[in-house]
Amino acid sequence: MSDSAGGGESGGVAGSVQDPDGDSDAPRQAPALLEVDLLEEEVTSEDGEPSSAKRPRVSEEEPGPEPVGEPVDMHGERPAQTGPLQEDPAPAAQKTGEPDHSEDAVEEEPVRGGVEEEWPQDGHVGCEAPVEEGETKPEDDDCSADSPGAEQRLGLDFTQNPQMLTGSWNEYSNLPENYLKGCKWAPDGSCILTNSADNVLRVYNIPPEVYSYNWDSLPEMSPVLRMAEGDTVYDYCWYPKMSSLDADTCFLASSSRDNPVHVWDAFYGEVRASYRPYNHLDELTAAHSLCFSPDGTQLYCGFDKTVRVFYTERPGRDCEERPTIVKKQGQSGIISCFGFSPCQSVYACGSYSRCAGLYSCQDGTLLALLPTRHHGGLTHLLFSPDGHYLYTGGRKDPEILCWDLREPDKVVFSLKRNVATNQRIYFDLDPSGRYLLSGDTDGMVSVWDTQTAPPDGNEELLQPQLSFQAHWDCTNGISVHPFMPLLATSSGQRQFPSPGESEGDSASEGEGAEAGMSPPKTRQDNALSLWWAGPLGSQEQEGEVVET
Repeated sequence: MSDSAGGGESGGVAGSVQDPDGDSDAPRQAPALLEVDLLEEEVTSEDGEPSSAKRPRVSEEEPGPEPVGEPVDMHGERPAQTGPLQEDPAPAAQKTGEPDHSEDAVEEEPVRGGVEEEWPQDGHVGCEAPVEEGETKPEDDDCSADSPGAEQRLGLDFTQNPQMLTGSWNEYSNLPENYLKGCKWAPDGSCILTNSADNVLRVYNIPPEVYSYNWDSLPEMSPVLRMAEGDTVYDYCWYPKMSSLDADTCFLASSSRDNPVHVWDAFYGEVRASYRPYNHLDELTAAHSLCFSPDGTQLYCGFDKTVRVFYTERPGRDCEERPTIVKKQGQSGIISCFGFSPCQSVYACGSYSRCAGLYSCQDGTLLALLPTRHHGGLTHLLFSPDGHYLYTGGRKDPEILCWDLREPDKVVFSLKRNVATNQRIYFDLDPSGRYLLSGDTDGMVSVWDTQTAPPDGNEELLQPQLSFQAHWDCTNGISVHPFMPLLATSSGQRQFPSPGESEGDSASEGEGAEAGMSPPKTRQDNALSLWWAGPLGSQEQEGEVVET
């Protein structure tokens, strides 16, 4: 992310309005747009293309971070996707007659049938699908599971082991046991957000070599921002409408022990706003979980048997309280995780009481309480892109359960993973909803194809399509890129010495004694790793693929 754009430091967070009188670079008015039209008609006459294929760019002079303007040069080394490179340098709007929605970047529509796709470096095409003639583009930019070509645009290939590209290791070696606690891609795919045991949130940009497929010279990643919280970070999340082309939308929220909820500017790493929840004793209390509403206008915070809803544009202590227990009935325990349905005005809350509940977004009314089937408290949940299914996972729980929300008491299938600690182990779905990925305590990453689940849904155990050793320590975080075949994983956990272990014993033990000993403890591996999950050009794979 570029630091060239300014972030709002005023009281509001999103939707800040700039004073047109004080902005010397105001957007062009109608006469200027007519000049652009005339200019583009001249270009059209030279190229021989119909005038309807061109559209004026209404935001050419808006201030903001400078995007990369040209498509990526593949240098002939693009792995695995066969077919000739596109030789026509004309933009997608010129080829297909569709409007060009980008500001400065030249983007080409991913062509089906084996032709290689070129990825822009600004991440601006994250959820933009081509608009066919006669169709209107919806106002909401969120990708839908039913959007055509979502999986082809990703290019995910889990028939072989993903290839590790680069990562960050030295950043977490300065302090002992500075293990990571998850990683999350930005909604526009431009950067990665991590949390670690030193209570510092870090933002990483994607190395530019990834776009050019020049992977032999990839350096170790270094954070471009560090945001230090005052105590243990409970939860963190991106603003869902975040775009690196609009500085006002580039922010994230975090909650830490004995601190209010902070909103951080993702350009400068400064606190932009604070939301202060108070309990019945008028004492500041920390939120255990956070999640923005899909439109970004509200921030949901989880507490003990209570959900507090803040309006994003109104920082402070004013909020709406929604108790999860009314007249001794409802969902008990600390609300530990949230999830919003992509197609209905419904959100789900998971709690440490080992159950999940479905609530109305309008007033927080409890719609359904799922049966208690987990062995430990819930730590993460996700809706499927079509909104029909809910995936839930817990701590010290060996299963991820898939619930059919059309029959809320029904478990369709379960996914086996090893979670032996109370640590939050994230899992993620690709945008098409087909593949579910999760790490485990042993450092393995498993990939399940949810389309292979039995249609009758008899709570059968679904076997993973692929498993590979991503880290030597616990793989606690995994995140799928919004539109590129990239994975981000984070690893590490608190290490405890074995009983009776001492330095003197290890010096006096012989080879015979080592043969009868139990396996050595897990090596510390506190790292962020970036993986290529698309087709590979060579047959070389890193690590052993475990097919099941």
